[in-house]
Amino acid sequence: MNNDNTAYDGAHHTAYEDGTTGGARTGAAPLGKGRGRGGTPRRGRRTAVATLAAVALTVSLAACGGDSLEDGDSGGDAKKGSLVVGAAGFTEAKVLAQLYKQILDDAGFDASVKSVENREIYEPELEKGSIDVVPEYAATLAEFLNTAKNGPDAEPVASSDVAATVAALEKLAEPRGLKVLPAGKAVDQNAFAVSAEFAKEHGLKTLSDLGKSGEKVKIAAGDECEVRPFCAPGLKKTYGIDVTGVDPKGVGTVQSKQAVKNGQDQLVLTTTTDATLDSFGLVLLEDDKKLQNADNILPVVNAKDAGGKEIADALAKLTDALTTDDLVELNRKVDSERQKEADVAKDYLESKGLLKK
Repeated sequence: MNNDNTAYDGAHHTAYEDGTTGGARTGAAPLGKGRGRGGTPRRGRRTAVATLAAVALTVSLAACGGDSLEDGDSGGDAKKGSLVVGAAGFTEAKVLAQLYKQILDDAGFDASVKSVENREIYEPELEKGSIDVVPEYAATLAEFLNTAKNGPDAEPVASSDVAATVAALEKLAEPRGLKVLPAGKAVDQNAFAVSAEFAKEHGLKTLSDLGKSGEKVKIAAGDECEVRPFCAPGLKKTYGIDVTGVDPKGVGTVQSKQAVKNGQDQLVLTTTTDATLDSFGLVLLEDDKKLQNADNILPVVNAKDAGGKEIADALAKLTDALTTDDLVELNRKVDSERQKEADVAKDYLESKGLLKK
């Protein structure tokens, strides 16, 4: 998103340079690299390019797409219709796309995954109907569409309130022929981590604890963190944290995490689904005052071609089950253990009893 609130975005996100994941939403990116879900890493991190691409969408996108799946014959064991699931170019998006594909296959549809680098590319395809469903990030997509409709200086519509953010997203998505399905508990948004040793020494569990401790901290992040309201300025204003500066090593990069592990820096900007924190001896501090926007994960479908109840019901089973901790583990299996996204998704769905076959 282009909202200053995000650190990432690349399609919400894109893979980090070091191979770690994160969410990221094109439109959202951690602050730091340029996604996308403040120095925006992958997820896209909202960059000027993302803003221009979003604005370009307003030029228009003619709807095409095939016949609605609801009009097809779904009797017997016949497939109910084909569906294309869009997957952005980072680990988490690929895993989510596989989860969507497999649960839709299990519901009787013939689903396939189409890899698309970022939101600027896949969102128009979703509107046209060449892609039927995409796993999305509520706040990031809301701001992406907000910018597309109202320009780069549009008043933000996303907030830390999930219900309000989804409501704003629905209002922006409907005129474009998109249907927003309910959001779940899983969320991939900007987050801050310290070394476990530092947290223990100062009794830290939340960002409020860090502010009350009076400890001076240097943040390892993208250089945008200096000015993004949800990074250094927000930490100072909302939590009273004594930020002495920003070490521009990128969002969630190996270099940033290593700097905090070594004590060179005290705080690192990453995301809530970063699967590599343990290996660096880092722990997240809770955003207890809700500084970050609600980037809860939710399905967005082409209303004409994939807006039926059976599709919504199938995806709802997954949405209701998936948690942020689940995402962290799924990302870890792909990035650290080098397992295939399809295998990781299948194992998860079976472990939760979400597949009938």
